[in-house]
Amino acid sequence: MNRTIELRRVVITGIGLVTPLGTGTSKSWDAIINGVSGSATLSDDISHKGFRVHFGCQVKDFNISDWMSLREARRVDRFVHFTVAAAKIASRDAELNLTNLNKEKCGSVFASGIGGILSVEEQLSRYLAYYGNGQEDQPKKAAKKISPFSVPLLMVNAGCGQIAIEFGFKGINYAPVSACSSGAHAIGLAFKHIQTGDADLLIAGGSEASIGIMGIGGFSSMKALSTRNDDPARASRPFDKDRDGFVQGEGAGAIILEELEHAKARGAKIYGELLGFGFTDDALHITTPNQNGEGLARAMKIALKMGGVAPDEIDYINAHGTATIFNDNAETAAIKLALGKAAYQVAISSTKSCTGHMLGAAGGVELGLSALAIKNCIIPPTINYETPDPMCDLDYTPNIARERKIKYALSNSCGFGGHNVSLLIGEYNE
Repeated sequence: MNRTIELRRVVITGIGLVTPLGTGTSKSWDAIINGVSGSATLSDDISHKGFRVHFGCQVKDFNISDWMSLREARRVDRFVHFTVAAAKIASRDAELNLTNLNKEKCGSVFASGIGGILSVEEQLSRYLAYYGNGQEDQPKKAAKKISPFSVPLLMVNAGCGQIAIEFGFKGINYAPVSACSSGAHAIGLAFKHIQTGDADLLIAGGSEASIGIMGIGGFSSMKALSTRNDDPARASRPFDKDRDGFVQGEGAGAIILEELEHAKARGAKIYGELLGFGFTDDALHITTPNQNGEGLARAMKIALKMGGVAPDEIDYINAHGTATIFNDNAETAAIKLALGKAAYQVAISSTKSCTGHMLGAAGGVELGLSALAIKNCIIPPTINYETPDPMCDLDYTPNIARERKIKYALSNSCGFGGHNVSLLIGEYNE
């Protein structure tokens, strides 16, 4: 017997951002539209000696005691601290009354690309420091230095698990992992769960905290990072001819996704409506995107078809835009493949020029910024854009934010492994 499932409408009712531009959605948004860079020389507690790169986009104004008990905080990694803060900022923005929610129909799909890598470094450092101190029987004594919370500290799903604990949500709860497209995958999957009635309200997005020896060291060794150590604020320059790699960032982006009637029943404000979700893979290379852009173009086309939106109706694209040679060329090609002639009319920007590349958190942050762009009728700029690249010949909204009514927008994310995600968001209309 064939059954047709009537898909429910899904809206955005809360946005929570923790970024290198500030802890809080308004701080991050105001800095973005004013073209502020979050990049600076790394703080003294980050060991970067010997690395080619000495700077990044760190979250600078964060105090974990504002968001969770110190007892709980000690048991989870920094990326989970960001997760909880972003989720609470989003829930306050959405004015959720937790006592009035059916918590069995509420949950979280919340991602991280890497998880607790800083905790892995710390626990291994404890072990090795004691193991090498020259005392007898040091292996057994060194082993005891490893925290009993080591496994929870490194788990990627610790973020969504902590959201469930903090909010008492008993429904869907898991963490997709797909490198730098993780946050976008989380939002897309949450969207589908609400569409089909699996949940009424989900907190979705991503978090990352990987600015340390392995994060900076690994990306630096593969020559993926900018080396503009003498000018960090101008280092992230997506689509610019003189770009030389991305700037590593950290933080979290949380989105409250809600079934439309559920949101209306509680009088929620609505930022916009999530309309489409396309996800594909290049099936080509573990780190390098397909230079013809075919995989990302298919993801964009799938999102457009799902939402019933024509290519020439897209007003804005928040690009993945990492400021690497390969990514920016491939994404430009993908936009042309997906939109055709309309590619030359759409406004594009990479907010990574301000935030740096927040890896698994990028999709959540950038979907949130896309919703704010629609709500405020402002196209965020791509800062540090100075020299046009013949391979990147579209409108990247250079340096200055632009007022423009936005009816429909796409937010693109890509990740190592060939992953491509495109999310379609539109104005909310009754």
